[in-house]
Amino acid sequence: MSSDSAPINLTNHFLIAMPGLSDEVFGRSVVFMCEHSERGALGLVINKPSDILLPDLFHKVELELHRDDLMSTPVFQGGPVQTERGFVLHEAVSSGDEKESVYASTLSIAGGLEMTTSKDVLEAMAVGAGPHKVFVSLGYASWGQGQLESEITENSWLTVEADPALIFDTPVEERYAKAMKLLGLEPWMLSPDAGHA
Repeated sequence: MSSDSAPINLTNHFLIAMPGLSDEVFGRSVVFMCEHSERGALGLVINKPSDILLPDLFHKVELELHRDDLMSTPVFQGGPVQTERGFVLHEAVSSGDEKESVYASTLSIAGGLEMTTSKDVLEAMAVGAGPHKVFVSLGYASWGQGQLESEITENSWLTVEADPALIFDTPVEERYAKAMKLLGLEPWMLSPDAGHA
């Protein structure tokens, strides 16, 4: 990165795959960026459900889910890295007046969300407690130093500030188009092929 360009920080933004991105994992994907710095970036794909439902995941970790609102919620394919590991994106949950999360391993994300990787968040959900709004994925997406910036320069991704409603309240099949709408775009406006006059 040249010294005259300011580093970009896409934490709490969506990456929206350009229509021409035909990668099996990232094609037509929307990625919520949990962390972005000069060292690299980490995000969760929010619109690629797996065939596993949350009760099945809980059963695999020897817990029983007691949340009627989550019984038909899919576990998502968060990205190609550590696909056997769970990531829970949720609204911030703090212990009283302290700013610290109540869970053992939590990343606080600018904008008010948290990502927890420790089992205690699942244990809280199992007894009917825990965060109200949750998104659970297996795996995550990551980029090395300068890699994401390079992909954006190559027109692989559009970026827009994240809207939590898109993660928690929007049907999965509508997330890509709704993310585009945050930029005032429709997917059909962006042809995957270069036009000719």
